[in-house]
Amino acid sequence: MQIIQKLAAEILGEVLSGHNLNQVLAVTFRRNPGLTPQQHGAVQDIAYGTLRYYGQLASMLDQLLSKPLTDKKLRNLLLVSLYQLQHTKAAEYAIVDYAVNAAKLIKETTGGLVNAVLRNFLRNREDLLANVSKSEAGKYAYPQWWVNKLHGQYGPRAADILAAGNLHPPMTLRVNQLFTTAEEYVQLLADADIPAQIKNPQGAITLARAVGVERLPGFGDGLVSVQDAGAQYAAGLLDVHNGMRVLDACSAPGGKAAHVLESAAVELTALDKDGERLQRVQDNLDRLRLSATLITGDAAQPDDWWDGQLYDRILADVPCSASGVIKRHPDIKWLRRPSDIASFALQQSDILHALWPLLKKDGKLLYATCSVFDQENRQVITEFLADTADAVELPILVDESDGGQMLPTENHDGFFYALLSKTA
Repeated sequence: MQIIQKLAAEILGEVLSGHNLNQVLAVTFRRNPGLTPQQHGAVQDIAYGTLRYYGQLASMLDQLLSKPLTDKKLRNLLLVSLYQLQHTKAAEYAIVDYAVNAAKLIKETTGGLVNAVLRNFLRNREDLLANVSKSEAGKYAYPQWWVNKLHGQYGPRAADILAAGNLHPPMTLRVNQLFTTAEEYVQLLADADIPAQIKNPQGAITLARAVGVERLPGFGDGLVSVQDAGAQYAAGLLDVHNGMRVLDACSAPGGKAAHVLESAAVELTALDKDGERLQRVQDNLDRLRLSATLITGDAAQPDDWWDGQLYDRILADVPCSASGVIKRHPDIKWLRRPSDIASFALQQSDILHALWPLLKKDGKLLYATCSVFDQENRQVITEFLADTADAVELPILVDESDGGQMLPTENHDGFFYALLSKTA
């Protein structure tokens, strides 16, 4: 437990300093190769959980301290310990004991402070939580600007969106329909003692509990991929058919590109400006026994990579705030700044305008984000349609969407889709 708390606190510190959680986790595990699989999972769970509830935990810690704590390592250790006491089933005495010992490794004289703070929390938990809930940032565990933005856009629905972002994400699968069906694969899972259900008309399969991919029947042979249920709508909305020429812009890590290739025999180009992330696309295609043309390039600068041949379909899965996938990336809440949203919107508009000339007459472009902020979604599309005479918007036939906006729920993340057709 002590090494788990120590590493989780170090990860928290790195993320709060501005680093991506997944990257910090990868570095941490490379530096600690002796961790058991159980320790590996515990460190990750605690790091994710502490970031998920960071706003609430930080507010409670401030109430527990008589003066600000300047030692960031000690503060992060206390935050991790508070998360464990409030949100895990570990024995309280063990959490406190290990935290005291871990604190002594930071500074010998701090064990008493840690013991006092954590035991004070246990004695006054209900009052502390009540005080925290008086502020929206404490109640919802989000930055106040984020709460305000959702209230302004969604009104009473904002509370549900915020709550959904704090849920543990489900593990959802996409079957490779070239090899099997969702119904057949659910039976394979049942035979492997992995309970699962088909959750939506797209055939997305949600597991009752997450498992390692090595336990998934046929995963290495390409029978199935891990992909959120909301993301699985993209390929169907793009309406691809055999023989079409398709561009997947901003493709990495390649889940949507693979789904398109599983849906029809198309000539697909996967584009991404990050060469290292593009390798992940290739790895996914290799496992699924699919092929595509991979190009490293900027979607907003097609003159640098485009061969001059028009596309029948374009998937513009543009960079965004990722505000709809907070369940899977809780660090986003604390890394984003209000000014980032406008910056993303400008970048999205540039990409949309740059890709439009690459589309054939009567072709379709699917604009997609994993954001719930209107500034990146409907506003971008509205402005583009006003500027582009040969673009018309087609209806999005997804029951769970509101004008193309899918809000996060316990079953899927938040996404926005807009389907555009070229008239001339």
